[in-house]
Amino acid sequence: MPKMKTKSSAKKRFTITGSGKIKRKHAFKSHILTKKTKKQKRNLTHAGTVHTSDESNIKLQLCMK
Repeated sequence: MPKMKTKSSAKKRFTITGSGKIKRKHAFKSHILTKKTKKQKRNLTHAGTVHTSDESNIKLQLCMK
């Protein structure tokens, strides 16, 4: 059997926390920031967690299952 490979796109975008949750960054904070409010940009800065319904798909991409 060939080795299982992780998806490079998932490897770059997600990290696993100590408790097993998956951390992600928010979208819409790379460019065209002049029309977004300070509050919106500040809230997009903080990392979030992946929804539980999406965790299984991401763990498959990261070869954790």
